[in-house]
This record gives sequence, structure tokens and C-alpha cells, in this order.
Amino acid sequence: QVQLVESGGGLVQAGGSLRLSCAASGSISRFNAMGWNRQAPGKQRELVAYVPHTSGRSTNDANSVKGRFTISRDKAKNTEYLEMNRLEHENTAVYHCGVWGRQEAYWGQGTQVTVSS
Repeated sequence: QVQLVESGGGLVQAGGSLRLSCAASGSISRFNAMGWNRQAPGKQRELVAYVPHTSGRSTNDANSVKGRFTISRDKAKNTEYLEMNRLEHENTAVYHCGVWGRQEAYWGQGTQVTVSS
């Protein structure tokens, strides 16, 4: 069983920055990737960024965050981070971290990010 706990969300003005953290308990080495998605009010969940375990290189999946959001991982601490810069009102959402493989996936409860315009 894997548990993921996000933290670091909050209220920030447009143009500001936040750093989200995701602490994982349990072994996550068997999963193919670890990443973040988000769900804004009235919208479907959107994959924001992820790191494939094979390459170890970050991938920003959402074009809207390229150059502004950076995903990183501290393997020793079993923790993943999402650095978000130049935040926009449209980035307001609940951000969830997750790990997934071919047959299983785990997601955290999420942390609210609210960007005031």
C-alpha cells in the first residue's frame, strides 16, 4: 500500500510562486512514473507534469505550464516537488500527486492552490 500526502498549497497573487511537496510512504520503485495532476472547478483532471522512472527526466505534459512549472524528485526522502512560478488565475485547482504503473495507481487527496487575479 502506498500513501501520498501533498502539502504547500495556498492562496497566492497572480505572478507569485508556490512549491508543492508530495511525501510518499511505502515503496514506489515498482511504479513507472510519479507526477502531478490538477482539477479546476467544473473541469476534468489534467496531467500537469510527471517523471518517468526509466529516464528520470522531468516531463511537463501540459503546454500551458511549460517554462513555469518544474517537477523534481528527492529519492532519498521519497518526496516529489512541483515548483510553480509566474502563477496565473487559470492555475487555480486542487493539485494531486500520484504514482502509477501498468496495473495500479495511487493518488493523494490533493492540496488547494488558489491564484488571485
